[in-house]
Amino acid sequence: MKTTSIGITAPSKDQVAQKLSHILADEFLLYTKTRNAHWNIEGRDFHAMHIFFESQYKELDAMVDMIAERIRTIGHYAPASLQTFLNLTHLTERIYQENNGEGFMRELLADHETVVIKLRELVDFFSGKLHDQGSADFITGLMERHEKLAWTLRAHLV
Repeated sequence: MKTTSIGITAPSKDQVAQKLSHILADEFLLYTKTRNAHWNIEGRDFHAMHIFFESQYKELDAMVDMIAERIRTIGHYAPASLQTFLNLTHLTERIYQENNGEGFMRELLADHETVVIKLRELVDFFSGKLHDQGSADFITGLMERHEKLAWTLRAHLV
């Protein structure tokens, strides 16, 4: 792999890549759980929830790609195996709720909120400690997207 010269020290790029790899794993697991909801939803609201979860997993799919590309942009390789994702994620793949709209939404909402908290922690770390404002801005954008996805889930649960 060619060395990138973008104004970030090599040790900082290593740390950013490591943190982004954890976030990529979280995103991929959340994407998979959202796909599960889309495929396995049951109940009277099946059709509406099937479409709703599809819109959510499509958003997550785009985010997964963006994170992998950010890792590549700073000169590292993105992890890309299911076992690696399971080793890196902060989330669990287990579903604790029922296969209905409310159950899936509660489960996915908790995961989105966990991801938002992790991303919020990284903003200051990237900009302050690692002097990587680009990654801090990138993470801020991801955080905002997760906040919106969480809001749409939460709005269904009132």
